[in-house]
Amino acid sequence: MKKAWFSIVVFMALIHTVPGQPVSSRHYQLIAGTGTEAESPVDTGEMEALAREMESRFSVYTQLFRFDPARLSDPGGSLLKVRIIKDTGVYDSYVSSQLGGARPGAVYIHYQNPERRELVINRGGAEESRVLPYQAFVQYLRAFIPNPPSWLREGFAIYFTTLGYSPTGELEYKENLSWLETVKTMGNGVPPLEAILLADQGGEPENFRALSWALVSFFLNSGNEEYFRSLIESFMLLSPAADAAQNSQITTDHLGRWGDFTRMRTDFLSYLDSRKTFLEFMADGEAAHAAKDEFTAEYSFMSAMNQRPDHYAPYYYLGLLAYESGRHDQAEQYYRQSIENGADEALVLYALGINAITAGKNSDAVSFLRQAAELSPERYRARADDLIKRLGG
Repeated sequence: MKKAWFSIVVFMALIHTVPGQPVSSRHYQLIAGTGTEAESPVDTGEMEALAREMESRFSVYTQLFRFDPARLSDPGGSLLKVRIIKDTGVYDSYVSSQLGGARPGAVYIHYQNPERRELVINRGGAEESRVLPYQAFVQYLRAFIPNPPSWLREGFAIYFTTLGYSPTGELEYKENLSWLETVKTMGNGVPPLEAILLADQGGEPENFRALSWALVSFFLNSGNEEYFRSLIESFMLLSPAADAAQNSQITTDHLGRWGDFTRMRTDFLSYLDSRKTFLEFMADGEAAHAAKDEFTAEYSFMSAMNQRPDHYAPYYYLGLLAYESGRHDQAEQYYRQSIENGADEALVLYALGINAITAGKNSDAVSFLRQAAELSPERYRARADDLIKRLGG
């Protein structure tokens, strides 16, 4: 997995609290609810914890974009406002009154007047953890550049979607590759880079969000210092007074000074080709396993697991590799995780039974085999009964 360009730090924000009043930190002001009588109260400690999270995210964004936080205190500027609503119904009603429709989890609402702009969060809602990282970045970016280029806004918002926040108060980043397969499937159908960069002028090409993410990933992770440096420099040229079309022209002009776009597109396609998708890693792992190349197989399945930790297949194959190399306890852990992620339960229970037999855990083996036979008698009843009989069960 590519390393993130940034270092994740725990940011201890200076937080000011007055009971019953908004919570203020260095760059944010948090407001509880909408004033509706029937709303669930938001605990001050919960607001302080969210303020620390938002400050940590702000710190990571600033490492890259280098916008001057003092600008938030300039005339016309303000602290970034975050409204916390715990009741999903109240949240939906409030957001609909502002935008004309619901936006599950969290949404940044942008106004011309900075004092009215706010990030609204359905705290504890089903979609909050998935949506908040995206919307938190959009709020940050538009606080400094109200009308950024669309590719930059979408690409980086998707890039930061996997910047999570742990219960212990630490940011955790795992590279977001959810759009990789979509872009790789396009092949040579990927449009000229100028069509992506200037989408605010000529209209968004097909798969624009995926292409925007891919372009951001390319600039940040290709290893070409020239591309990375020109991207960072283009941030400094963005104008708070310009519209999106003008800002997209500014960034495109600057990026074009550092290289021919035809060559850049070739490098872009080469970069995409070097990044493997989940399915490619799985295929590599299966081929390596068939060739008895355990090291490559394990690396491939681990890489697939890192890309899609919620998929059952990498865990099943890692369990198989662990079993074959005599790491029986580890094999059991992987097999159990594959079941939790939705694997064929009868198949994995039978594999757990075989693993337990080899590990000398006969009572466990009998239990696993009986469960497999009960779930799928047509596949495993005869084999399970035979093995149990041999074990004296």
